[in-house]
Amino acid sequence: MRCLIIDEVDACIAEELGKVMDVDVAEKMPLTHAELKERIAPYDVLIMRVDPKIDAELLDAAENLKFIGVCSVGLNHVDMDAAKAKGITVQNAPGLNGNAVAELTLCKMLELARNTITANNDVKYKHEWDKYKFMGSELKGKTVGILGFGRIGQRVGFLCRAFGMKVLAYDPYLPMEIFEKEQAQGTQTDPFFVLHNSDFVTIHVPLNDETRNLVCKEQIEQMRPGAFVLNMSRGGIVNEEDAYEALKNGKLGGYATDVMVDELSEGADFHSPLFDCDNFIVTPHIGAQSVDAAYAIGQFIIGKCKEALKL
Repeated sequence: MRCLIIDEVDACIAEELGKVMDVDVAEKMPLTHAELKERIAPYDVLIMRVDPKIDAELLDAAENLKFIGVCSVGLNHVDMDAAKAKGITVQNAPGLNGNAVAELTLCKMLELARNTITANNDVKYKHEWDKYKFMGSELKGKTVGILGFGRIGQRVGFLCRAFGMKVLAYDPYLPMEIFEKEQAQGTQTDPFFVLHNSDFVTIHVPLNDETRNLVCKEQIEQMRPGAFVLNMSRGGIVNEEDAYEALKNGKLGGYATDVMVDELSEGADFHSPLFDCDNFIVTPHIGAQSVDAAYAIGQFIIGKCKEALKL
């Protein structure tokens, strides 16, 4: 058997799978769709994260593929129907990056509330020292609204409570007792209740037809003046044009994101009007980028691969 690793994952995967099969690690990461299509034919196992898109065309070229290990949570980049039709097992790693994403969420929440990124840039790049320019706010006593109350959302709620915040949460797939257990005022049916009654709104839902443009001009207009929005899930859930306008006119106090609609995986340069807003914070999809999460995910994927292939 042969395995191809096409993205940065924990070294334990290559080490452990290398004991039961031949493992090749791509020199360039991640591979593009065209590059993977050209190379995939002889491989039984593919280990990846979120790039490139695994569509029917690519799967048709994967003559021997039996297992795809996705070292992340989302599977919207994989054509699951096509994989199922070809008998390919697709395994993601739900929940194992939960604490990493939750901690990054709190990091961005604090940065928005205290203007630390802009203050840092003023000192380092403009050589200005003006403490009176940056009057922030505290998390204590504020309300956080969590859209998507799975493992990550629940961990965010736990951390927010430690700061003395009130927690609202929306998740249509959770029983009400989970909200009660996690000390959150929850709703299964009304995300707009959360949007409209929170000082901070943080997003932890998958991207699909129901969630695309969930936070847009119509909803932003009904949010609390100066509210902060954080998108730690997928680009497209927040309408970026509407967020830009809301930042410019002061309706939103700030927008922090780890994802964007036009995320590029091949190193190409790109720009967004949002980049011109001081109260916009962005990181390049690093939510799961901790050595702790990478190792836990690696161990999980190793076990699931061996189980699927009966190794």
